This record gives sequence, structure tokens and C-alpha cells, in this order.
Amino acid sequence: MPAPLRGDAMQPSTPPERAQYLTFTLGREMFAIGILAIKEIIQFHGLTKVPMMPPSVRGVINLRGAVVPVVDLAVRLGRAAGQATRRSCVVIVETADPAQRVMGVLVDSVNAVLEIAAADIEPAPSFGARVPGEFIAGMGRAGGRFVIVLQTGEVLSPGRLATTFNNHTQGT
Repeated sequence: MPAPLRGDAMQPSTPPERAQYLTFTLGREMFAIGILAIKEIIQFHGLTKVPMMPPSVRGVINLRGAVVPVVDLAVRLGRAAGQATRRSCVVIVETADPAQRVMGVLVDSVNAVLEIAAADIEPAPSFGARVPGEFIAGMGRAGGRFVIVLQTGEVLSPGRLATTFNNHTQGT
């Protein structure tokens, strides 16, 4: 009987020592999403607005014939919607839930792919965070600063997209 493959994406036997994350900015803060959830990054060219959508869903794009909803991550995190610039990007993410939904996340700019050791990811603080705690997988240390590692399953949960968090410190 063959031994189970190490690093199986569906059921890892042990957590990886190091993982890669796509880093991006919203305002002046740096965020990260695990690279395995990222399908691609496209330049923001506008989108089609859909009536009756939650405030955080800016609209949809046509991605090679597929309709993909685009979530404004700033609004989703309780901040004011930013102005799209030439650096704005839509990060196409595939959720890890059984439905494996594909969604776009509008961000101010994409920075780089960083490798962060598991030992360099700390639990999120229980107070003072400007992002709802259930959205944070941890705080990664990279290049002398902290990166907020997001729980994409929570941030992009279809049942919770209608909920926009009010944050007293909007407009970063």
C-alpha cells in the first residue's frame, strides 16, 4: 500500500513549516491571502453593477465567460469605499468550501508573494484590531512589519456578505 502523499491540498498531515501569501494593500495597511486560494490577478477595468446587492459587492465581471462577483474588500471590512486607481486590482479567489466559489476581491494594489514561516504568524489581537477578529487568520511578520493574514472563507462567506461591519475608524 503506498504511503499517503505529503502536502495533499485537501487533507494535509501536518501544517507546513512555511507558506506563501499574496500581499496587497488597502489604504496604508498590508493584508495577505494564502497563495493556494489565488487563481489570478487582473487589472481593474470596471464592472457591471447588479441591483439589490449588498454594499460590499461592487458588481460582477466577465472572466472568460463566467460571471464573477467582485467584493470591495475595504467596504467588507467596514471602511469607506476607495477610488479605483490604475494600481487597483481584482484578485480572483477560489474559496475552500465544498462549493469552491470563485469571487473577485478589489484591492488598492498588489505587492508581492511572500513566504512566511508558521512560527512568524501570531494570533490576532483580541482588541484594537481594525478588522473583525473572525476575518483574521493571524498576524504575519514579514520584512519588519506585520501583515494581516485573512480568513478568506469568513470574509467571503455568502451568508455573511450582506453584513458590513461598522468601524469607528473608517477612511484609512
